[in-house]
Amino acid sequence: MTKANQRKLLILLAVVFWMAIIFKLSAQPGEQSNILSAKVTTVIVRLAQQFRPDVNVVSLNYFIRKCAHFLAYLVLGIIVLFAMRRIGLMGKQSVVFTLLLCIGYAITDELHQAFVPGRTPKLLDVLIDSSGASLGISIYVLFVENRWKELKQKRL
Repeated sequence: MTKANQRKLLILLAVVFWMAIIFKLSAQPGEQSNILSAKVTTVIVRLAQQFRPDVNVVSLNYFIRKCAHFLAYLVLGIIVLFAMRRIGLMGKQSVVFTLLLCIGYAITDELHQAFVPGRTPKLLDVLIDSSGASLGISIYVLFVENRWKELKQKRL
């Protein structure tokens, strides 16, 4: 296997790995998921209370959970588009494919939760996930690709 093919395989494995992490987190029963969220929220609340003493776990937990959805799919959007570029899909085609893949995964992720005790699929979560993926794709296109173009031009 050539070095270029090894790189392509590695980035595709990174996409599958990230999707597996999302799936694993979605497969947690509701109670277990809430415990994990509460632990993360507790750490954030401790930091936030230094600036706003009235902040508490209850008031922030829902917001933190939705931010986690957004960030997980933001990362997914970036790494899927990166993978598409590495395997040769370029231009708008790869952007559209990446967005559709991320939205499709968000939908199937929510449908999967219908079969997990204590979890329910939510359209709002699909919208949040899709927004995160859209921002990730935009960040990649606007900042990463433009920066690479600038660096290439400086080399010439």
